[in-house]
Amino acid sequence: MILIIREPATPEQLTQMCEVFGETFIKLAVDVDREILAGGGELHADCEAALLEAGSQQQAIWGADWYPLDHQVGFESLVNIRPRQNNRTLEVQDPELRKRIEQITRRLLEVT
Repeated sequence: MILIIREPATPEQLTQMCEVFGETFIKLAVDVDREILAGGGELHADCEAALLEAGSQQQAIWGADWYPLDHQVGFESLVNIRPRQNNRTLEVQDPELRKRIEQITRRLLEVT
């Protein structure tokens, strides 16, 4: 189930987003301008589509993964291949952008 998370996620929301891959990981699309994310799809592109439908701009959306058991963020996704934005690989290359993605992800998904 794809959910758009604007405020820190509840345990129930995390459980719903884990339905596709279990507690292994959650595929995400993170809007670094609006500081929201969509998670829980089979593909990062599904999450990206949910954010686009909710008014996000494509250039602000980056693919990531959340590993709930380890509290780690991954930065690889097909949606990250963007030569026009100077990112030519699956992995987010810009350290500052990675930092923003991680901060947003942790603020919204790191339930303590």
